[in-house]
Amino acid sequence: MAIQNILIGKDQKVLRTKTKKVTSFTKDLQKLIEDLLDTVHAAEGAGLAAPQIGISQRVTIARIGEEFVPLVNPEILWKSDQVIVGEEGCLSLPDIWLQIPRAKEIVLRFSDEKGEEHERKLEGFDARVVQHEVDHLDGILIVDYQSKKNE
Repeated sequence: MAIQNILIGKDQKVLRTKTKKVTSFTKDLQKLIEDLLDTVHAAEGAGLAAPQIGISQRVTIARIGEEFVPLVNPEILWKSDQVIVGEEGCLSLPDIWLQIPRAKEIVLRFSDEKGEEHERKLEGFDARVVQHEVDHLDGILIVDYQSKKNE
């Protein structure tokens, strides 16, 4: 368990690359999850994805309710039509706060650190955090929403 350096800047290659799916649930995965937890706590963030510490794997930590939940191979199965625009920041883009549209509700499928699959319906802030973190796993940053808006 260790606090890792968070990559900063929108041009970091690993932040712009779609991550690889986790296929084996090993001690290395457990260590990655522990490092993500230590790092997100130290940074006082709401979530942190593996690419943000330089690892291109489909793993993230997201605050859901009052706890941080490890999400391995998360997949958003459904998004509500209702969209809420809210302010978001990003640990990899300090001092940037943008209004980002996100689905109010989602249904999420993910595996835990042991490889057990789960499905959860999330709404509000929980849904927003998970959508932000899944974007990281797909190489998408909050600044990309601004460029879409300007097209």
